[in-house]
Amino acid sequence: MTKKNILHLIIFLFLLFSCGKIQSYRSIPMSWKNITAEFEDLPEGIRVFSGRNKQIPINAWYVEVDSKKPYLETDIVISSDDDRRETPSQFAERLNASVVINGGYFLMHKNPAEHVGLIMQNGKIISKPLRSMLKREKRYFITRSAIGFDDGIMDIAWIASRNDSLFEWGTPTDNSPDVPIETFDYGQSSYWDIESGLQAGPVIIHKGRRNVTDVEEAFFWTKIPDIHPRSAAGYTKNGKQIFLVVDGRQPDSRGVDLNELAIIMDYLDCEEAINLDGGGSSALVVNGRLLNKPAGLTTQREVMSAIAVFSN
Repeated sequence: MTKKNILHLIIFLFLLFSCGKIQSYRSIPMSWKNITAEFEDLPEGIRVFSGRNKQIPINAWYVEVDSKKPYLETDIVISSDDDRRETPSQFAERLNASVVINGGYFLMHKNPAEHVGLIMQNGKIISKPLRSMLKREKRYFITRSAIGFDDGIMDIAWIASRNDSLFEWGTPTDNSPDVPIETFDYGQSSYWDIESGLQAGPVIIHKGRRNVTDVEEAFFWTKIPDIHPRSAAGYTKNGKQIFLVVDGRQPDSRGVDLNELAIIMDYLDCEEAINLDGGGSSALVVNGRLLNKPAGLTTQREVMSAIAVFSN
């Protein structure tokens, strides 16, 4: 990073944190460019796009994966290092994956790292879903959202577990600040049949409509809803999987809040979509090439989990 870029970043961060709440946009027109041809030997059924909004400003990239192609498979991957952390590029190289995007939240100060909520691989639950959390001396029971895969097909749901089985609900728990629900009713749920999955959240698109459930999922009193670099995943009605990153904390890309992220995923025709871990963790790698600049840098943060696309 040059001295000029560092100075621009310092000025940008000063303006960001000293000028009060930044405007949240209700419309985010993006100029998208198909850059698939830049990647040699990219499997058919995978397309790559870069996007720009000069006014806000925003830089973004997304990968579209045709899940109907029998040779393409999407799955959850977990670090095999002793500290349970790898960069998305390291995941891609080790697993020979065509696409890798960072996954769920994890506790960075733990060694080895610990996942926040569900992480499941090959039918085995490695970390159980969050059932409740204590906030300001009140306990909130939650069905926090997760992304799952079965035979490469993506699903997004509000979930909880019981007796080592996963269950999904059609709507999230009805929590609000200082007004927690006392428990949730498994009679309103159904079995969530997946082979692999991870919790992140919140949901940002549901049944083809913008529906940001950060309050219901008890993300209030956190920085999650604010403007950050972002990662998101979703799927369309016609079987396309969408993996998006938005750069942030940079002079030429401010990042987006959750509502703005929902707007972008809505423009990409997502039927369902979920927010993934963001900030410095946001990274999207295609054929070994990092597309974005995580938090304005060319280096990547090591993460515990990721979502990977393979060509068999």
